[in-house]
Order: sequence, then structure tokens, then C-alpha cells
Amino acid sequence: MDLTAPYVPDLESIPAGIDLPAEIRRLKAERRAVLLAHYYQEPEIQDLADFVGDSLQLSQQAAKADAEVIAFCGVHFMAETAKILNPGKTVVIPDMDAGCSLADRCPADYFEQWLKQYPDHDVVSYINCSAGVKALSTVICTSSNAVRVVESLPRDRKIVFAPDRHLGKWVMKQTGRDMVLFPGFCIVHEQFTAKRLAALKAQHPEAKLIAHPECDATVSQLADFVGSTAALLNFVAKDSARAFIVATEAGILHQMRQRRPDAELIPAPADSGCNCSLCPYMKLNSLEKLYLCLRDLKPEIRLDESVRVKALKPLERMLALG
Repeated sequence: MDLTAPYVPDLESIPAGIDLPAEIRRLKAERRAVLLAHYYQEPEIQDLADFVGDSLQLSQQAAKADAEVIAFCGVHFMAETAKILNPGKTVVIPDMDAGCSLADRCPADYFEQWLKQYPDHDVVSYINCSAGVKALSTVICTSSNAVRVVESLPRDRKIVFAPDRHLGKWVMKQTGRDMVLFPGFCIVHEQFTAKRLAALKAQHPEAKLIAHPECDATVSQLADFVGSTAALLNFVAKDSARAFIVATEAGILHQMRQRRPDAELIPAPADSGCNCSLCPYMKLNSLEKLYLCLRDLKPEIRLDESVRVKALKPLERMLALG
């Protein structure tokens, strides 16, 4: 990612009274662009997207994107993934500051030094990491396929799992594999605690607690179902319960309400005291910034080619697993 000439969105250059959704659709067609959005984006962005999904689904869509431009409404490691898979396409993101607390806790230079302690280990890296960390990895995984990825490695192989320690612990429990865990975490999922969720379950005994595996193990153990954002959405869509306590970023509630308008959806309380949990980085993207990035084709994701090529191999290993 090239940050040598940072692009600052000129919000004042947007004409007054403009119909932003209509203009975004027009620019999307004009640019031959595909708009990808994560479940955690604002509802108005999700509604404009060509595809809404979790990290695995968006990676798969990026790999087969038939477009000249990929406008990625998510955070920058996701847009980097799109660029790794599509070096000949222009990849833009509405706000380059839309980072990730988990990825930021594992800078590539530090990770490279840390890995020297484990020279004979395969490195399974969660997709929530930079291109530089991906380039140091054996294979990439997402929360949707982490168990399958780890199980694909020979039983006699030693494994480092990075950068999310909570997802790593959950995968260890599911697979019975011992792994060295990098001590990273997501600031959103880290805030959910078993104590507060147990109290909420007592207030709503009819509700099922569903949680993302980035949550602490004490939360996962309390949950009725643990899964990726896509898996949580599918669970709500298909389960017969009429109420759900949702322990993940609250942006997913938009899609859940569309699938289950009859269900009561209760966002899990963060330990900070907020009634919901929102990723501050995901929410940096807006319709105004999306319009500008399609209009100006900035900010654009650029990667050092040697890093991109190295990062491509572990991504392709993941995608080959289906």
C-alpha cells in the first residue's frame, strides 16, 4: 500500500443536493466498477453493493471480478487482498484510514522477527492482516474456513496461528491441534464478556446467543452458536428461534433484519458500557467518500510487486480449498 502521497477526500467538492446513490450507480457503470462491501458497512453502502459478504466471500468475489475497477467498502487489508488477486485492476477504497486494530497489532517487520522463534512451523495467518504478513505465511484463512485450513495441514506439522489469539484458541478446540498463537485481538470482539452476556441471557431466556470466534473463549463457551459473520447470518435465517443476542459488530444486523424481519435482534453489549459495538474503522467509509473514490479513482491501493507475489501464494492455497 502506497502512502507516500496520501489522498484526502475533498468533501466540499461534492455538488450540493446531489443524489449520491444515483451518482454512485452512474459512476460504477461508467468506470466498469464492481462494488464489494463487508457486512459491517453502513446499511446504505450495503444496499448499493454488487456483493455483500464476509472476508472469505469477498476474497472469492475479488478473485473472479469481471471489472476494470474494484471499489472495496471494507477495511484496507480487504482492499489489499483484492489487489493481490487482481494486479491488473484498479482497486480503490473510500477511506485509506479504514484500517483494522487486529492487523495493526501485527506489523510485518515485527512478525518476521517474532517468527524466527518458530523456524520449523507452518504459518496460518488469518486474513485480517497486512499484505506483508500474508507474504510471510504458509496459508491464509478466514473465520469461515479456519478449521478446514488447519485440518488440511499434515498432523505432524507444527503450526503458528496469527494474528488473532481468540480465533486461534477456538480453532484449537475444534481441531484438537496444538498451535502457537500470536497475541493479537480485535478491539470490537474483545469488548464482549461472558459476565455481561450471561446477564443479558437471563433477561432474555428465549434468545439464542450467537458469537463470532474472535470473541474470548469464555464468550464462545456460553454461546449457542459460534461462526463467521456469514455463518451467523445463515444461522439466524434458518433457526426457529424468535430472538437472538448477536455478539459481533452490529453492522451485520442490517442483513439479519432483511432475512428475519420477524425476529428480535439484540446487539451484545460492549464492556465499555455502549449498547452496541461498532468498528470505528469500518464506519469511516461513507456514501460521500464512496462517490469521490469512484469519481477520482482515489485513494488507490498499490503494493510492492515482490510482496504481492509472495502474498498471492498463501491466498491461492486458501482459495483452492474452496
